[in-house]
Amino acid sequence: MIKGLGLDLCEIARMDKLLKDERFLERFFSEGEIGYIRSKGKNAAQTMAGIFAAKEALTKALGTGIVFDLKEISICHDEAGQPGYSLSGKAEELGNGDRFFLSITHDGGTAAAVCVRESCP
Repeated sequence: MIKGLGLDLCEIARMDKLLKDERFLERFFSEGEIGYIRSKGKNAAQTMAGIFAAKEALTKALGTGIVFDLKEISICHDEAGQPGYSLSGKAEELGNGDRFFLSITHDGGTAAAVCVRESCP
């Protein structure tokens, strides 16, 4: 059963300006995410915006807003490149063992992410 839905948008130009700000990166992204973002070369800001939007979309699907460190939400990718979530700390606790599905897209200077929360039996 669907238990929550979250949607977020992030301006790519905003992330492009923050891409060189190490404090911002370390505050909101895991080491793995930072490495993944940097590996994208000229598409790094686009990737960063998508990951940031994905984190905020999950907080909306939880229905809590940002009440924990966003680094407790890590965006990972499977072998086919499909993005997903790995939760820790309070984010994992609030997730209550539920499943989260993620879709990220980019167009026209904006990144968008949708998160669907599904309760597990």
